This record gives sequence, structure tokens and C-alpha cells, in this order.
Amino acid sequence: MAFLRNLLAVLVGLFIFSLLGLFILLGIIGAAASTEDVPIVKPNTVLHLNLNGVIVEKALDDPFQETFGGGPKTISLLDLIHSIEVAKNDDNVTGIYLEPQFLQAGYSSLQEIRDAILDFKASGKFVHAYGTYLSEGDYYLVSTADSIFLNPEGSLEFNGLTAGVTFFKGLFDKLDIEPQIFRVGEFKSYIEPFVRKSMSEENRLQLTELITSVHNTYLRNVSEVRGIPIETLRGISDQMKVRFPEDAASLGLISKVAYEDEMVSLLKREVGIAESKDLTLMKYSKYMKTISSSYSSNKVAVIVANGDIVMGSANDAIGGDQFAKEIRKARENDAVKAIVLRVNSPGGSLTASDIIWREIMLTKGVKPIIASMSDVAASGGYFISMPCDTIVAQPNTITGSIGIFGMMFNIGSFLENKLGITNESVNTGEFSDIMTISRPLSEYERAIIQGQVEDGYKTFTTKAAEGRNMPLAELKKYAGGRVWSGSQAYERGLVDILGSYETAIAIAADKAGISDDYEIRYYPEQKSFIEQIIQDLSEAKVKVFANEADVFAPYLEKVKSLERMNGIQARMPGDLIIQ
Repeated sequence: MAFLRNLLAVLVGLFIFSLLGLFILLGIIGAAASTEDVPIVKPNTVLHLNLNGVIVEKALDDPFQETFGGGPKTISLLDLIHSIEVAKNDDNVTGIYLEPQFLQAGYSSLQEIRDAILDFKASGKFVHAYGTYLSEGDYYLVSTADSIFLNPEGSLEFNGLTAGVTFFKGLFDKLDIEPQIFRVGEFKSYIEPFVRKSMSEENRLQLTELITSVHNTYLRNVSEVRGIPIETLRGISDQMKVRFPEDAASLGLISKVAYEDEMVSLLKREVGIAESKDLTLMKYSKYMKTISSSYSSNKVAVIVANGDIVMGSANDAIGGDQFAKEIRKARENDAVKAIVLRVNSPGGSLTASDIIWREIMLTKGVKPIIASMSDVAASGGYFISMPCDTIVAQPNTITGSIGIFGMMFNIGSFLENKLGITNESVNTGEFSDIMTISRPLSEYERAIIQGQVEDGYKTFTTKAAEGRNMPLAELKKYAGGRVWSGSQAYERGLVDILGSYETAIAIAADKAGISDDYEIRYYPEQKSFIEQIIQDLSEAKVKVFANEADVFAPYLEKVKSLERMNGIQARMPGDLIIQ
């Protein structure tokens, strides 16, 4: 038996070693090819924004995405915005061909892209858009175009926004699992899916007001570029008047029902070439390779904080120690004159959030540090934003959720009734086993933990009030775990400015006195090619079965998130997705 085990280990080792060698060889060949074949931007080039995939803040270079990638493509938001900004002043780029299709992005990210496209148009260059199936989010982007063509057999979604919550109480009841909840604030509804089968009135209220605020911003911005009154747009949306492509054209939402070759003909006329000539299109991902980084001795450090906030370090989350170190390094680096903390996080560990908060407080007064909120900067995400010198949010950012909770699961009945497992312990103290999962907590034990949660809430609200220069009593009116849109948060003094990532960069550079001469550097730094390969290998099993498990992915992510919940949590209410 030992022989077979050792033989299997050797075979597996040889396989991994061979696979690693192959990937390294492919990487070397690919790297050599990329250095020899730098794209050239020809005159009359049209930048092709074929946006089909998942928007992330800052995508890592994936050497295997094009060759082996079977899942949705990741699109780096900050790189995309930068490419549009550069193209605006590139004499060889005459315009943009915008072609999104079911782009997966939050409305704050869509706003960032939209703002960049409108800024591009301000240069006098054209923007034309084509769609086959346009989601509500896709249309938010294409509405900026000079002309919008929709496929005759395509569709356009324009029927309003929705935000749903998935509830697990029925599952826990069937499994004899008892969630034991501790929270502060009537709106701290992260725990609702575990103890209810429907929304509380408080949660229904905050979500309704939130998506209404986001939708109002949506309609207002579409109205400005399409020249259709807001109330007319609201009526079209409320009654779902767009059911066929022709409806969209007759109502003025699009320019024409047409095929893509008709759009190509329009683009050729725009650049001034004959119908028989080939149109020069360049995808934004290829265009990015033509952009050379400007050099300056003055750096603005952009620290991208994306994901759950957890203790320690993490590759796919915001590690408290890891990000505190990044902020400290930027503060102690003489070349870094200002810091922008780019936050896209629903929160997480209160302790990890506080570790990052402390490092920001040590940075204030030494260098400007500006918070740039993305799609979500709520609960712990707000906690790490609130001490910054200036907080910049998009109108559609989901933020606030100033509140905390604790949660434990009593699985004693599940173990005994379903698996036949029982548990018994001996203790040296009355509360030695207070963190047990095999029995319900006593009322006194619950009171101890509830006291700790309430103390954490006091810490959160006190520091939030100090960071916002607001009386504590005033701050508490907007706390209680309630989420707000960026517009709502601005009206209540929870953020300083409604603007984009570029707005935050400009504020940071101005406060540092380097507005005319600076270079942006992103942190944490991207992994080396070899490190990325090793990580890809370690995740190979997940990637192989990713497509088959897509239907369960949201629920598996929920379990993964629960596994990370160590200590008191500062998280927004659930996995809120507006669509």
C-alpha cells in the first residue's frame, strides 16, 4: 500500500513538473512574441470597445486567458478608462465603436466608463454604438453614442432596476441548524437571509430607496444625452414599452434598427474611406499595449482595495495586515507624494478594517490620502474610507452600512439528528466553551457577545463621526447599518464629492502640489509571471469545473464568505446586486 501511495505521489509530481515546464516555455515564447510584435496605431483607427465580460477594478495579466480561458473575460476598469483617456488625444484615433453585450458591472463602474466616453466625445471625435442584445447596463453606456444601431432580431432591456435577496432559513430549518445572531442597528440586514424567509420592512425600505436613487440617476443621465424628458423615460421603463427593436427606435432610445454591416458602412463614412476599403478597428485590449507609461519622479500611489476585508493577507480579498503594509510603504516612500485608496468592498472583519484605519490615520497630515469609492464601499469598506482627507463617490456607489454584527451557528441538532454525532466537553472555567458550535448559547453567554458587538458599534460610529467632523448624534441618524447610494450619502455628509476615479486622482495631485507632473503607480504590485503560473496551477481544479458549477457558484461563494468570518463583522446587507 505504501509503495502504491509513493508511486502515485511521484507520478503526480512528474505531471505537475512537466505541466509547469510547458507553461513556462509557452510564457517565454509568448513574452518574446509580444516584445517583437508591438501593435501600431495606424491613421484613421477606430477604437473598438467590444465590452463583453466582467468588469474588475484592476485585472492581473493572465497569460492563459486567451489560450485556456473558458469563463467570462475580465475587463480592467482602470485600464479601460485610461485607454479611452489616451485615445482622446491620439491623432491616429478618429473615434470609438462601442459594442457592449451583457457587460457584468455595477452601476458605479458603468458610470466611470460612461464619463470617460463623454469626455472623449468632448474632443470632437465620434462615438457610434451597435448592439444585438443590450441589457439595461449596456444601454447606459451606448446612450452616450452619436448613433445607436440595434439588430433587427435583437433586444433592448429598458424596464427598470431590481435588487433581490436569497434566503437560506428554510435550508437551515431542514438541516436543524440554528443561526445565533448578534447585531446593532435595525438596518443591519446581512444576517436576514439566515433567519428569515422574506425581507424585513426595514430592509425593503432601504433597498427600495437605494435602487430608486440609482434609477433616478440613470434616467437623468440618459435624458441629458438622448434629449428625452425624464418622465417620458420613466413611463417607457415603468410600462416596459420597449418590447421589440422597432419600439426602441420609435421612442427615440436608438437611432436605427439595422445590421452590423450598416454600422460598419457608417464608420467608414465617418473616417472618410471608400466602402470597398477595410476599416481599421483596434480593440481596446490591444490598444493598451501601445500606451507607454509616462515617467515622473512624483508618484501618486493608487492602492486598489477590492473584495472582502479579512485578517492577514489574501490573494482575492483585502487583507488587513497586507493593506496596512501597502499604505505604510507608500507613506514612507519619498517618491510617493499622494495616495488614492480605491475601495470596492462590502466590508468584512471589523478588526482588519481597524488595522487599515489606523495606518490611514498615521498617513493623514504626512501625505494627502483620498478615498475613491467604486461600486461598493459599505460597512467595512466605508470604515477604511472614512478617515481619508476626502471621500469621492459616484452617485450610484453603494455605501454607508455603518453597523456591525456577529453570527455563530449551533449545529448540535444537525450533528445528532442527521449524522448521529454527539459532543461533550469538560471545561476549566464557566465560559471556556462559549465559542462552541455543538449547543445553543445560554442567555448570559449571548449577553456577553452582544456586549462585544455593541462596543464594536460604538467604535465604528465614534470614529465615523470624527472622520466626518460630525456630531455623534447626527452621524447615528445615518448609521444603524443602513445602506445609501452615493447621492444619498453626499446629501447626508457621509461623502465629500460626487465624482469619478479621475476626480480623486486630480484631488490627490492638487493637494500634493504636483498637478502638472506626476505618474500613477498601482499597488499591491502585480505578481510576476512565474508566481501567476503557480497560482493558476493551484486553482486548476476550480477552473476546470467552473462552467459546470456556475449555477451553484453564488451559493458556494456565500459559504466561502462565511468561512472568512472571524470575529465581529462590519459587512453590508447581503450580496446586493442591482440589475
